[in-house]
Amino acid sequence: MTGIFIGGVVVLGIIALIAIYNRLVVLRNRIDNAWSQIDVQLKRRYDLIPNLIETVKGYAKHEKELFENVTKARTQAISAGSVEDQAQAENMLTGTLKSLFAVAENYPELKANQNFMMLQEELAGTEGKIAFARQFFNDTVMLFNTAIQTFPNNMIAGVFGFNEREYFEIDEGSREPIKVDFGTE
Repeated sequence: MTGIFIGGVVVLGIIALIAIYNRLVVLRNRIDNAWSQIDVQLKRRYDLIPNLIETVKGYAKHEKELFENVTKARTQAISAGSVEDQAQAENMLTGTLKSLFAVAENYPELKANQNFMMLQEELAGTEGKIAFARQFFNDTVMLFNTAIQTFPNNMIAGVFGFNEREYFEIDEGSREPIKVDFGTE
């Protein structure tokens, strides 16, 4: 009878181990999927930027340094590796886009340009999608990090090499949304 009891406890322990391991794998895969969704939206953003720059260039030819800064920030964002590097690059890109939009404010003809208006609408929509994807990513990272820090998951996570993930955070200066409202007054 004692052997059956011990065998039952061992089987339950193995089932619990498998369940915890599988939950950690599912959460890790959700993080990877969430990051892929951010990546898709960031690529869309990067694809819009050259068109936006070309449209603004037609009206503000003397803003060469600004265009170079936006292009440089875009290139750095595209080539960022880690989540932390990506967040820093996105913060820099957001700052340069704010400057680009500020310059555009000085050109009423540009603000009325159909191509520019379409690009700014697409960018605004993309920014919303990026914000949603970031939120989903960070929520999933929180669930994963909590799961690997709690007992008994922390023992299993340590044995199988599950490590904490970084949040995709923005700096304080980038918390304000990019102003993309260029409607006529």
